[in-house]
Amino acid sequence: MKIIILGAGQVGATLAENLVNDDNDITIIDDDHSRLGKLQDKHDLQVLKGNAASPRVLREAGASDADLLVAVTNSDESNMIACQIAYTLFNIPTKIARIRNPDYVRERDVLFNNDVLPIDHIIAPELLVTQEILRLIDYPGALQIAHFANDLVSLVSVKAYYGGPLVGYPISALTDHLPHIETRIVSIFRQEKAFVPQGSTIIEAGDEVFFICATPHIKAVMAELQRLERPHKRVMIIGGGNIGTALAKSLEDKCSVKLIERDTEKATKLAEKLAKTLVLCGDASDQELLFEEHIENVDLFLALTSDDEANIMSSLLAKRLGAKKAIVLVQKMAYLHLIQGGTIDIALSPQQATISALSSHVRKSDIVKVASFKQGLVEGIEVIAHGDYSTSKVVGRTVGEVKLPQGAIIGAIVRNGLVIIAHKSTMIEEDDRVILLINDKKQVNDIEKLFQISTFFL
Repeated sequence: MKIIILGAGQVGATLAENLVNDDNDITIIDDDHSRLGKLQDKHDLQVLKGNAASPRVLREAGASDADLLVAVTNSDESNMIACQIAYTLFNIPTKIARIRNPDYVRERDVLFNNDVLPIDHIIAPELLVTQEILRLIDYPGALQIAHFANDLVSLVSVKAYYGGPLVGYPISALTDHLPHIETRIVSIFRQEKAFVPQGSTIIEAGDEVFFICATPHIKAVMAELQRLERPHKRVMIIGGGNIGTALAKSLEDKCSVKLIERDTEKATKLAEKLAKTLVLCGDASDQELLFEEHIENVDLFLALTSDDEANIMSSLLAKRLGAKKAIVLVQKMAYLHLIQGGTIDIALSPQQATISALSSHVRKSDIVKVASFKQGLVEGIEVIAHGDYSTSKVVGRTVGEVKLPQGAIIGAIVRNGLVIIAHKSTMIEEDDRVILLINDKKQVNDIEKLFQISTFFL
């Protein structure tokens, strides 16, 4: 596949790294020579310095016979214009753009079609992060949740603690504990090393456990691994940007919400906009302010400004002063590895969310969703099985017969709206939605090839 990526920032560079293989011809365009040089030194791809929305530059990049254009520059407008030019001048079949301005996102159904702005898929990082935080609020105690197959089935990451009925017992005991609920534990991280567990594997306190189940059963399975947390009733949000404002709007009817914004003018506008949220003008690192607002009673502290260091420091202070849980937004992906799972409970990255969403649209086969866990180390994949026994390596075979790469596991199948937790004897049929977990993202290419229709005969 011939792919042109516009923008060699963190998202563009990571996407290129994920897609570089023998089957992809990748060209990346950016106006920063040093970024391009680093990428070219590390990977087998083409680079081109210039304006990503220039017809001349796009022509030089080979747009006339490109299969896919991914526009992830820092400018929404450049991304949109590039997609328009890719459609009008070069007829590139698939065009994807990162759009961050919520004004554009709100009008996406009207704006982004071939009659107006010909963009096939838009990726809105702030909307993705907002949705992720709302999922974590719906399921207190989860580290990450990804829904698949129109939200019918979910892959959940959760820490096992003393007090969970399954902790200290083998996984096989789940059947006795939850006789009417089908679930499967598909991976365990123990001391930062991943392995695929067996029925005899003992769950230990401190394990990070990945399980898959029908979405309505998430809380029942979580209750086996830890004492369920109470719903968050008192929430403090730091930062009145797009994410903070959207979350306050979503939560203020069911929680007591306080929002701290440093900018006076912005705080005044937010106070008028948010009916039930208490908006405060101040600095979240001000210990006196946090004391005055009873930080010790806060169930969830959300640090969502555009300043990574301010988010991290205010969260550490809030936890020290008694806040029960802290979720932090960080732009620099290096920080994810440093702070996740320590004093700060959960760290989220718009870049990581963007890369996951992009991966869902740029993969071969019929991969319809990719969700990254553990800062991209682990991936959940939803792929549709096509073909028959003679043209597919999976259709007409049991799960146990499918030759998966090492560390990959089929967790569930969705067939005609029915969730089937996968066992070795489960047969895969045409049009099944197959949900897998892989412990090494490099194996995505192997999964793509496995699910491609071919003309081989056995």
